[in-house]
Amino acid sequence: MPVRVSEFSWQQTPATIFLSLPLRGVCLRDADVFCGESYLKVNFPPFLFEVFLYAPIDDEKSKAKIGNDTILFTLYKKEPVLWDSLSRPGVDKEMMQGIREKSILQAQEKAKEATEAKAAAKREDQRYALSVMMKIEEEERKKIEDMKENERKKATRELEAWKECQKKSDGQKRVQRKEKPPQGKQAEETRALKPQGSPLKAPPTRLPTRGRNWENIFPEKLKEDRAPEPRSPGSIQIRFTPRVFPTALRESQVAEEEEWLHKQAEARRAVNTDLPELSDLKEEEKNPDWLKDKGNKLFATENYLAAVDAYNLAIRLNCKIPLLYLNRAACHLKLKNLHKAIEDSSKACKITKLHLRLTQPTQLYRTMQRRFGI
Repeated sequence: MPVRVSEFSWQQTPATIFLSLPLRGVCLRDADVFCGESYLKVNFPPFLFEVFLYAPIDDEKSKAKIGNDTILFTLYKKEPVLWDSLSRPGVDKEMMQGIREKSILQAQEKAKEATEAKAAAKREDQRYALSVMMKIEEEERKKIEDMKENERKKATRELEAWKECQKKSDGQKRVQRKEKPPQGKQAEETRALKPQGSPLKAPPTRLPTRGRNWENIFPEKLKEDRAPEPRSPGSIQIRFTPRVFPTALRESQVAEEEEWLHKQAEARRAVNTDLPELSDLKEEEKNPDWLKDKGNKLFATENYLAAVDAYNLAIRLNCKIPLLYLNRAACHLKLKNLHKAIEDSSKACKITKLHLRLTQPTQLYRTMQRRFGI
């Protein structure tokens, strides 16, 4: 239940009412003011102040100023007369309720009218802005059309000037070509100079005029130089020599390639003889390098058992490649077969050491031979 405030002070002139209402320590943000023609209310919880005015006021011009813990109202009367009191006398509860409802309805109608007026003003502004934009676009379009028209006229003038120049040059060419054919001895000498096999060209004939000063100075048919006939189509057969090596054939490497092919053939025969169970495999499956690449792909897809099988077959074909043992050791390591991984790693080390012992003296001898001519 709000506490009604009865402590306030007011003064008047024939046209204005000055009302001072203390806020009693309430925060200014919590104060709610409502003003109508015959009703004034201030709600600042837990306090409530309301007054039913003696006569109507102009609520649109009236003002309220909040400051220094006080609200100061400046109310403008509709009729410039002095009031006997601030509130209307003899007001019962029903009249109070009616005045409240009437004031609220009037305030709602005014707010609705203000909203509609604001919306109408906004639409009017938008319509005006649209008309201005359309006007600007129309001016730009007209400017572009004028530019196009000027360019078209300029191009037309240039075309007409070019046509005039062409007409003048064509007239000069006609005058130069307008020559009489040779007669008498000159004609006979000209015919004698021409080869017998060449076709004779008819002299230019004049066509009947179609108009004033019109004349065709060209012959009826001008024979153009004919281009030679195209050659008859043919086909060229190309046969390539089968080659195992990916590089081009070189004379300096023929002996080495033949030796390598001979060794490969002997290795295949030895495999077919020593390992008869591999005779059913394809030719590429008998190549240790191909099997090594196959095992690498299987290792990349984490199919370690299949990779071990591929490395096993490659080692059976050629047991002198240390990389096969290392790859198989990696597979055993992934499969947690630690003893087999150690064995394959040891075999790879032994083969590598043996290879170094065999190749280093040869390389040293070749170096000395190059440098000292031994």
